Amino acid sequence: MEVMRGWTHAVFPIDDASRIGEARRHASYLCAELGWGDVETGKLALIITELGTNLLRHASQGRLLIAVRLPFDDVEVISLDEGPGISSVARSMEDGYSTGHGSPGTGLGAIRRQASSFEMHSTVPGGTICVARVRRAQEPAERVKSLDVQHYAFGAICVPIQGESVCGDAWSVALDDMTATVLVADGLGHGPHAAAASQSALDEFAADAADDLRHLVERTHARLQTTRGAAICALRIDGENQTVSCAGAGNVVARIVSGVFDRSMVTQHGTAGVQIRKPDQSTLQMPQHGVTIVHSDGLASRWDTAPILPVLERDPTLAAAILFRDFSRGRDDATVVVIRQEVRA
Repeated sequence: MEVMRGWTHAVFPIDDASRIGEARRHASYLCAELGWGDVETGKLALIITELGTNLLRHASQGRLLIAVRLPFDDVEVISLDEGPGISSVARSMEDGYSTGHGSPGTGLGAIRRQASSFEMHSTVPGGTICVARVRRAQEPAERVKSLDVQHYAFGAICVPIQGESVCGDAWSVALDDMTATVLVADGLGHGPHAAAASQSALDEFAADAADDLRHLVERTHARLQTTRGAAICALRIDGENQTVSCAGAGNVVARIVSGVFDRSMVTQHGTAGVQIRKPDQSTLQMPQHGVTIVHSDGLASRWDTAPILPVLERDPTLAAAILFRDFSRGRDDATVVVIRQEVRA
């Protein structure tokens, strides 16, 4: 079983040209921490410059989100805005096409060429999401191979409340052949003490992620008694039997969505580390082409599935970014994890 600890994004509102430079310096610092060379650092700088410039020139409420994804040995840059959107995504990727005056129209094409992977989704007037990643140039071949044979694709957005440098939410995914287990923890409040609680929950998850979900909740409750506590949701997808089960305490929400199916999985009241009842477990049959979404209460509890339906079969980070952009409360840490079983021939 491979247990992958989730990452947290740094957020840069692009309301001034100086914020692009700030985001670029942050990425350069991350590259130095990772021991990356000039090639990867230069690619990231170009991607951030082009995405940030597009937001500043053409978009409303533009933001850049940047995170190191250690399990994948890459750096992820997400650009999101609230409009006006791009009417023809295919044309926008062609060199020479631009909706602005004085622009050579080479930005998106340059981003796609520099990135190890690039995804884009836009609606008019909803806005545009871009997900660009740069991977270490000399990544071990064994690691690349292991990433290619996973039975699940997942993506996430995890951001602290504005003004905090650490996030009180945390998340993790464990993959074992046809089974995927997800834990999302939301430490009470926000800031360092909330982060300590949620990170402690992830430590307990990593100790035995394959455990029965009810026992996992009990173990986490015991471990968090020296912290301020956390709302938690532990969820398991059984790809062989096509079921989804969850157990937890508090207001972390799990929801299963497809083009014709939409069902929430409710956890019991309580706070792990403070007070919980004997854990219960609920199970649903996974619908065909179903996608599982787990999120903290940094997102509104009731959200419309319509904005994410066009991207359910694409990179799950697109759906996570849309949900964060459209339904984040804006007054708390926010985490949303999207995971989908891969269909293989």
